Amino acid sequence: MAEELIDPSNSEELASEVARLRGEIARLQAMVERLDQLAHLDPLVELPNRRGFMTQLEGLIARVKRYGDDAAMLFVDIDGLKRINDSHGHQAGDEALIRVSQLLVSGVRNGDCVARLGGDEFGILLEHADQAIADETASRLVERIARCDFSHDGAALQLGVAIGIGVIAPDDDPETVMARADQAMYVKKAAAVG
Repeated sequence: MAEELIDPSNSEELASEVARLRGEIARLQAMVERLDQLAHLDPLVELPNRRGFMTQLEGLIARVKRYGDDAAMLFVDIDGLKRINDSHGHQAGDEALIRVSQLLVSGVRNGDCVARLGGDEFGILLEHADQAIADETASRLVERIARCDFSHDGAALQLGVAIGIGVIAPDDDPETVMARADQAMYVKKAAAVG
């Protein structure tokens, strides 16, 4: 189908085509924004995904460097999610992920970023938080999740997490912060087992 040419001397036709093109541009911009949101959002827990988290972490490191603020990352690993999936099915595992995400979000300040990094791992960015604040926040979250009532199909299921802390330094990069917090989480897990 050949496109109709617009008569450049017809101002009504030109105005109509400009309005149509502006509408099309607005529709495409909205679609790009929505696709960008989806690329940075975990659909199950409706929190930022790893990509969205890394963007937030980059910004936080830049603020630490620029303003000298204290900040930390918490690396959260859910204990026993595989056992829940194997014993009660993936629906129960998904419900556990959603419940933990809700507890994490409601257990930190509004300005803090909670994200699902993948599988049974979450990341939390604490702005204006030194080691002591990060320690207190991590302890409170561990206790909060351990105390929560969680059940699936009438079966009470125990939830628990291990949380590692990575204090953010001005010369850090996102991968270094993630590795530091991840390593600290594994130390916590090993201490709990041993």
